[in-house]
Amino acid sequence: MTQTNTPKPGPRPDRRPSISQGSVVDVAPEAGAAPDRVSPADAADAAVTSDVAPAGDISVVTVSGAQDRTSAGSLPAVGGVVQKGTVTSAMPVVTAGPGVAAGGIGELGTSDTLVAGTEPADASDAATAELAPEQVAITEEAKGLPGRRERPEGPEPAAALTADRLLTRAAAAPVSGWRRWLYQATLGYVNLGDSDQVRIQRAMEHRIAVRLGERTRYVPVLSRKGGVGKTTVTTLLGMVLAELREDRVIAMDANPDRGTLSDRSPGRADFTARQLVKDRFTVDSFAQLSNYTAREGSRLDVLASDTDPMVAHAFDDADYRAVTDILGRYYSIVLTDSGTGMVHSVMKGTLEKADAVVLVSGGSVDEARLASETLSWLEAHGRQDLVAKATVVINIAAGNRTLVNIDEIEQHFLSRVKNVVRIPHDRHLAEGSRISLGQLKPATRAAAVELAALVVDELQQA
Repeated sequence: MTQTNTPKPGPRPDRRPSISQGSVVDVAPEAGAAPDRVSPADAADAAVTSDVAPAGDISVVTVSGAQDRTSAGSLPAVGGVVQKGTVTSAMPVVTAGPGVAAGGIGELGTSDTLVAGTEPADASDAATAELAPEQVAITEEAKGLPGRRERPEGPEPAAALTADRLLTRAAAAPVSGWRRWLYQATLGYVNLGDSDQVRIQRAMEHRIAVRLGERTRYVPVLSRKGGVGKTTVTTLLGMVLAELREDRVIAMDANPDRGTLSDRSPGRADFTARQLVKDRFTVDSFAQLSNYTAREGSRLDVLASDTDPMVAHAFDDADYRAVTDILGRYYSIVLTDSGTGMVHSVMKGTLEKADAVVLVSGGSVDEARLASETLSWLEAHGRQDLVAKATVVINIAAGNRTLVNIDEIEQHFLSRVKNVVRIPHDRHLAEGSRISLGQLKPATRAAAVELAALVVDELQQA
């Protein structure tokens, strides 16, 4: 066996250059040594200066290969000067640019290099801790860290404690259907929200509840033929508006003869529209006016017409104007259940005050034709503005077992007006008695809500 004797390495040559006053020394790392580590002994040997730095100059050591470099502009001012042999791990060695004042370190250049004797992370944290708040934000941004939130100086006002800031909002539970059942079965952990149909319905309710301004809006419900459900449509529209709006809504019976609005609406009043006309100069408050209206089981106020068959004087145009002048002081929307036909005395004042009209048509041939002729009558008398804002209601609530094609009727009116609503068959409405929204079929209630939303849309533009 042959043994090979490996020669021992000789002493390491001293590659350190001499240090002169005011000079900068680079200490290159040894081959194979970690580039980010410099031994304290080497740093101490390299940092020895021959004498105290004079004013305007300072002995500096830059250790190349150090990875943790921080701008010297972030260092605090030191109250003394760097003396020979005073470099320790707690005191970083810097390369100072111009502007060093006598007796201390002044403003340092932006290209200066910091080498700390401690770990790089510790040196960075120590330097950052002495920075001003705005400098900390810049340093953290340079490192890729999110900036710290700056709070205004001084106490916060009470208005800063808002619900959006303090409350954690949770999604509302579904209102009905299998989504509601799943929400309850999982104790609220699975919340799929409401269906599209519910969201559409809620959007319509928001449209109905919109504010209309300070002026009272007047909406007459018209028809040229009796028995098509004009009073039924007036009651449905008024009850939905009163239920979903926060202001006051009233429906008045302006039929020159015996009207049936009070028969379809909940409650009964002790006085009628004619008596209100007689007492119009003494009614100066809403409390007094409420004695003439009926409200029971609904937020809709109803002003009834005379039911006494012995009354010989019909409700005329002057009476209608006097009553609407009083109602306009206390109500936001006034619905008028007009009489049959278009040439009676009340119709003139009704159309002059109208902001939008609702035209009711039945589901038969003659009823649809008369409703279309009503639009022609309005155009012939210069009320094209009302035709443009008219809403046609095809009422088949009393029954739909006919051979009439309702779709064709709807398409005909869509060629003349913008809005058409179909009221489906409903046994509760076919009874001809008092109407309760809670007893309507879902499709009937949805049609009534759609009608109210379309009317309010037109009133917004009035």
